[in-house]
Amino acid sequence: MHHYRLSAFKISYSYLLTAIILFFGHVSIAQDGKALFQSNCASCHNPIKQVTGPALKGVTSRVPDQKLLHAWIRNNAAVLASGNKYFNDLYNQFSKTPMNTFPNLTDADIDAILKYIETYPEPGPGGGKGPVDMGKAPESDNSLLYGILTLILAVIMLVLMQVNSNLKKLSDDKSGIPSSDPIPFYKNKVYISMLVLVLFVLGGYYLVEAAIGLGRQQNYQPVQPIFFSHKVHPGNNQISCLYCHGGAWDSKHAGVPSLNICMNCHAAINDYKGEPLSREDGTTVDANAEIQKLYSYTGYDPASGKYTRPGREIEWVKVHNLPDLVYFNHSQHIRAGKVQCQTCHGNITQMNEVKQFADLSMGWCINCHRTTKVNFPDASGNGNKFYSIYQRFHQDLRTGKMDSVTVEDIGGTECQKCHY
Repeated sequence: MHHYRLSAFKISYSYLLTAIILFFGHVSIAQDGKALFQSNCASCHNPIKQVTGPALKGVTSRVPDQKLLHAWIRNNAAVLASGNKYFNDLYNQFSKTPMNTFPNLTDADIDAILKYIETYPEPGPGGGKGPVDMGKAPESDNSLLYGILTLILAVIMLVLMQVNSNLKKLSDDKSGIPSSDPIPFYKNKVYISMLVLVLFVLGGYYLVEAAIGLGRQQNYQPVQPIFFSHKVHPGNNQISCLYCHGGAWDSKHAGVPSLNICMNCHAAINDYKGEPLSREDGTTVDANAEIQKLYSYTGYDPASGKYTRPGREIEWVKVHNLPDLVYFNHSQHIRAGKVQCQTCHGNITQMNEVKQFADLSMGWCINCHRTTKVNFPDASGNGNKFYSIYQRFHQDLRTGKMDSVTVEDIGGTECQKCHY
């Protein structure tokens, strides 16, 4: 009878472990497509809107050849060189802006990203987030279902253990074996061990998640002293980012524009006539009142067209913050690396209120360095002349051993490059 009891326990214990693995495994799989898209694609693409690159939803219909699509994502330069008409037309349509390569993505990773893109819900009528096609269910997360199944399996396991205990008691009574008093739940070593194991797994999972997120400010969106809409200025009015943030071209810091930069335009523009503005929570903004705030800070009198009182500095709230131990140079990325602002700041030209788009984690930066090509000089001498010192890479490019040079290849993932 002891043998049967042990067997029943092993079976029940296996059920519980399997359920736990399935639960956490499913949560990970369900998030893989979205997480991979956010870390690799979202800086230039949106599933349903054109940003730096084209909208991606429907790409599996436009490119039914799965192998070709995978090849394009991993190494678009090779596909362009093969003369594929669709991708070459797309390349020309977007001003011959090269897409990053992703050689580290597996077939499963790419399929997860494509599934996320194709199941991304369309915006509903009026700009809402609901899907247009009400007959098509939006992407769902079955984490709750798996959690309920895990709980049910755990209850079944406990019931089986109790049944096993009762059967043993009946067998002992029939055989004349004196039965011992039942062990209370809180003293049963098997129950205690299983409870400790479950708590250890859950506690470890959430502890690691919390530790990884320490210091992260993704989606941080503070309220600023003056409502400044990037959607209106660099978006609708096509004002260059470098007009206000000229430091991004020449120095480490992008810098906050001085008030005279604002007044170059607003000394003449004191009446907003564009589309209504609203905050993230939906509350409307009086744009003309915000312009009057600017005049208050600068001491400008729009009636007389003169500065009639001393100005004072605007205390903008900084949105993007890196740890003190991290070195980041804007000019190195924007000027030398030709990285677009949207790569780190998201679709900034569509933001009324700026928020931190990326998590700015070390993993996020390293992944970018692994996949981003440097402006390596070609045989005609075009490109960054600094990289001419890398003779080995020139040889590898000539022999076809390499098709491009990434930031990682030139030491972009070495610790001392970003930590000094």
